[in-house]
Amino acid sequence: MATFLYRIGRWAFRRRRLVGGLWLGGFVLAIAAAAIAPAGEEEDISMPGTESQKAFDLLDERFPESNSQGAEARLVFRAPDGQRVTARENKAAVEDTLGSLDGGDQVSSTTDPYETGAVSKDGTIAYSTITYTADAVDLDESTKSALERAASQARDAGLTVEIGGSALDAEESPGGTTEIIGVAVAAVVLVVALGSLVAAGLSLLTAFVGVAIAFGLVSALAVPLGLTSTVAILALMLGLAVGIDYALFITSRYRDERARGSDPEEAAGRAVGTAGSAVVFAGATVFIALVGLGVVGIPELTKMGMGGAGAVALAVLVALTLTPALFGFFGQKVLSRAVRKSAPPGGERPRPAPTEAGRGGLGTRWARFVLRRPVAVLLTAGLGLGAVALPALSLELGLPGDESKSVETTQRRAYDLLSEGFGPGFNGPLTVVVDTSKSADATRATTDLVVKTVRGVDGVASVGDPVLSRTKDTAVLTAVPKTAPNSGETKDLVQAIRGAVSDVEADTGAGVFVTGTTAMNIDISEAMSDALIPYLTVVIGLAVLLLTVVFRSILVPVKAALGFLLSVGAAFGVLVAVFQWGWAADLIGIEQTGPVMSLMPILVIGIVFGLAMDYEVFLLTRMREAYVHGASPGEAIVSGFRHSGRVVAAAAIIMISVFAGFIGMSNPTIQMMGVGLAAAVAFDAFVVRMAIVPAVLALLGHRAWWLPRILTRVLPNVDIEGEKLSRYVPAPATAADAAAPRHPVGRHGHRY
Repeated sequence: MATFLYRIGRWAFRRRRLVGGLWLGGFVLAIAAAAIAPAGEEEDISMPGTESQKAFDLLDERFPESNSQGAEARLVFRAPDGQRVTARENKAAVEDTLGSLDGGDQVSSTTDPYETGAVSKDGTIAYSTITYTADAVDLDESTKSALERAASQARDAGLTVEIGGSALDAEESPGGTTEIIGVAVAAVVLVVALGSLVAAGLSLLTAFVGVAIAFGLVSALAVPLGLTSTVAILALMLGLAVGIDYALFITSRYRDERARGSDPEEAAGRAVGTAGSAVVFAGATVFIALVGLGVVGIPELTKMGMGGAGAVALAVLVALTLTPALFGFFGQKVLSRAVRKSAPPGGERPRPAPTEAGRGGLGTRWARFVLRRPVAVLLTAGLGLGAVALPALSLELGLPGDESKSVETTQRRAYDLLSEGFGPGFNGPLTVVVDTSKSADATRATTDLVVKTVRGVDGVASVGDPVLSRTKDTAVLTAVPKTAPNSGETKDLVQAIRGAVSDVEADTGAGVFVTGTTAMNIDISEAMSDALIPYLTVVIGLAVLLLTVVFRSILVPVKAALGFLLSVGAAFGVLVAVFQWGWAADLIGIEQTGPVMSLMPILVIGIVFGLAMDYEVFLLTRMREAYVHGASPGEAIVSGFRHSGRVVAAAAIIMISVFAGFIGMSNPTIQMMGVGLAAAVAFDAFVVRMAIVPAVLALLGHRAWWLPRILTRVLPNVDIEGEKLSRYVPAPATAADAAAPRHPVGRHGHRY
C-alpha cells in the first residue's frame, strides 16, 4: 500500500494543476446540483417488522383517505384565571378560532372539544386536534401561518393558546454560531501546531472542499434517496472533523520529510505513502463501521451511516490527492518559520534538521514519565474512566418529543398544559388497531371485547370509542396511559396491553396491534437495545482483526479494543449524566432531562470506533517503525510520542472542537451526538491513547509486538509504516539515515 500511495503523492504533486482543477470542478458541480435540487423530506423514524410499524402500514391500507403518520396539531386553550373555557364568551372564541381553520388548505379534519369531551375536569383547559393531509415537512408555509393566526385570534379574545403536535416542526439547518466557533478553535489549533498560517489554511481548505462536495451530494440526492437534514448534518460534522485531521497528519509528515532534507516532490510522495497509509486505514475503519449501521434495520439509521461514510470516503480521497497538490502550489510556505529560515538563500531545499534523539519536548517528557510509572498511570487512567462510565449503567433509551423542547417553545407549553389538564399520559396516547378481515366474529363484537380487555389493564386511564373503516373490517381505538410517554411505566403498559390482547387474538382470529408514536418509540428503543451488543461485538471483532493485520501483533489489537470500550463507556456515562440526570445541562441549554436518544449508542459506537483507530494508528505506526529498526520497546514508545504525540493531540482538539460546535443546535439528535462524540474523542485521545496505551506497552515490553509464527506467514503485510519505500526510492541524505541499514532487521529476525 505504501508504495502505491507514494506514487499517488508524487503524481498529485507533479500534476497539481490537473488535480486542483478536477477537485474544483467537482466542488462547483456538487454545489450547483444541490442548488437546483428540490428540498428533501423529513421522515418519521420507522422500524420495519415491528408491531407498531405493521399497524401504521395497515392503517394506511384500510384508511386511505387519511395519513396515519401525517402532520397533526393540537390547539390547547386555557381560560383566564377564575374563568372556565366552557363559559359563553370563551366557548365562542374557541369555536370561531376552529371555524377559521376548518376546510383550509391541507386540513383533513378539525375536532370540536365541546362535542368530543376534550375539556378538563375543572373546565379550565380544552384542546382541539387538527389533522392534515400531508406530512409535517410537506405543509405549506401558508398552512402553518393559518394555524398561528388562528391561535393569535384566540389570544386576542383573552385565552391562553399553545400549539402542540408535529405541524410546526422545523427542519434543522447547519450553519449556526456554535459551529463557526468550533471551526475557529480548530483553525487556532492548526496554526499553533503547525506554526504556519499557510499550512493551517491548507488543512482547512482541503477539509472544506471535501465537506462542501459531500454536503452538496447529500442535498442533491435528498429526494431520490429520501435523505433528511440529519443525514446532511452528520455528513457535515464527520467530514469536517476527519477532513481536517487527515490533512493535518499528511501535512505534518510532509514537513518532517522536508526538514530531513527531502526535495518537495519526494517529501510529498513519502508523506502520502506513510501518513497516507494510516489515513486510508483509519478512514476505512470509520467507513465500515458507519456502513455497518445498516444491519440494525432502521432506514433512517442506514441513511445516516451511508451519508457519513460517503463524507469520510471523500475526506480520504481529498487528503491523498488534493493535499500533496497544494504542497506544490504553496511550496516553502507550508513549512514552519524556523525551517524556512534554515533554507539556503534562493534554495528550495532546507538544510537537514538535526536528529531529534536528544530533544525533550512535552511528548517525549510525558512518554518517559509513563515509562517510569506505568502501573500508577494505568490504574489512575483506568479507574478514572471507569468512574466516569458508571452512570452508563442507568442508561435509558427513548425518542424525545415535545417534552424535551425548550419551555420557550409553544410545543413544550402545549405539552405542559395538556399534562396539567388531562394527565401526563395524555401526551402519549396509544393507538390500538383491530383487524377482523380474517376473523369469523363480527367486527363490532371483537372490537368491544378488545375495548373491555384494554380498559382492564392496570395503567390505562381511558379508552376512546372505536372508529371503523369504510369496509367495516378494521377498527381503531385510542388508549390513554396514566403515565408520561417516556416513563418506564408506559413501556411496561404497552407490553401488558399486547400480552392481554393476545388472548383475544387467539379466541377470535383477529389481529390486534398496539401502535402510535409512543409505541413506535418503545419498539425502536427495544430494537436498539437488542442490537447494541451484537453490533459492538462485530465492531470490536473488526478492530482486532484489522489491527492484527496492520501491526502484526496479537496484544496490541486486544489492548486497543479494550481501550475503545473504556472510552465509549465513559462517553455513555457523560450522556446519561447530562441528558438523563441533568448534570451541567444548563451550560448547553438543556431545560428538560429525559432518556437518551435510541439511536445514539449505536451511532456513537460506530463513529468513535473509526476515530479511535485514527489515533491508535498514527501513534503506534511510529512506535512500530522505531521498534523494527532496532529500538528497545521503551525507546520505541518515546519515539512514537516524539514524532506523533503533538500531532495526535492537536488532531483530537480539532475534532473535539468541531463536534462541540454542534451542541448548540436545537435538534436533540445532533445535540446529543455533539456531546457524545466530543466526550468520546477526548477520553479516547487523551486518556486511552496518551496514557493507557503507553503504560500497557511499557508493561508488556517485547511481548507487545509478538505474533505467532503461523500468523506471520498467513497475514498480509500491508506495510502501513512505509518500510517498503526504501526499496523503491533512496533514503533522505541525513547523517542518521546514512548510518541505518537499507533493509533493517526487526526484533524477531524479519527483514523489511
